[in-house]
Amino acid sequence: MKRLLLWCGLFFLLGLIHPLDLTAEDYLSKADVLYEQGGIENYKGAIDLCLKALEQSPDDYEANWKCARAYREYGEEAKRQAVEGWKKICASYGKEGMKYAQRAIKQEPDKPDGHYYYALNVGIYSDGVSVLTALAEGLKGKTQSSLEKAYELDKMYNEAGPMLALGRFWAVVPWPYKDKKKALEFYREYQTTRYFNEKAEGEIYLAELLLELKGKGNKEEAKALLEKASQSDEKYFRDWAKRLLKKIE
Repeated sequence: MKRLLLWCGLFFLLGLIHPLDLTAEDYLSKADVLYEQGGIENYKGAIDLCLKALEQSPDDYEANWKCARAYREYGEEAKRQAVEGWKKICASYGKEGMKYAQRAIKQEPDKPDGHYYYALNVGIYSDGVSVLTALAEGLKGKTQSSLEKAYELDKMYNEAGPMLALGRFWAVVPWPYKDKKKALEFYREYQTTRYFNEKAEGEIYLAELLLELKGKGNKEEAKALLEKASQSDEKYFRDWAKRLLKKIE
């Protein structure tokens, strides 16, 4: 019995010093759980786990695009929560996310994941350094082509994300690139999907564009969309909708 207890104690200590080896797949499974739970700390944990997976398999397509996804969500959450120094966080994490997305694109150019998360990470990077800086670095063309490729490959990917992202791209890119007509076309297409009524994000984006386009009909539609969005469970979008409603009044 003493010998058995001694061996159990030894295995326990060895487990603390050298935990059982996990495979890249194990790390990614754990990362997925944290990602689905959401929240800034969980996104950070997901990044760390994806990086561990990449230490074992640097060319793993899934590990690369999921790493890019986690970097983007961490930056986005930092922005939404207005974490101290969030602009620097967005710039840093967006840049890292772009790197891993590019690796994913190189490995599987005919899958949407890398293209989609490359563009979204450019967006986060732009939030940190400004859109003009991103334009000066030549990221406009790369972002556009990545979104268009994701749309071409699977426009319903990530709950019709390429549709919404392309609409937002054409709505926020500055003159002379801004194209409200294209933005509206993509927003209207997204509006036909079931996802439009499930999240406040698309409602706000469309309402904001309608207010820019002006006209009584557009204003009335925008107001209705914003009133609905102002009841969102997400404080970030709820506050955004309320700010826009005040401008209408």
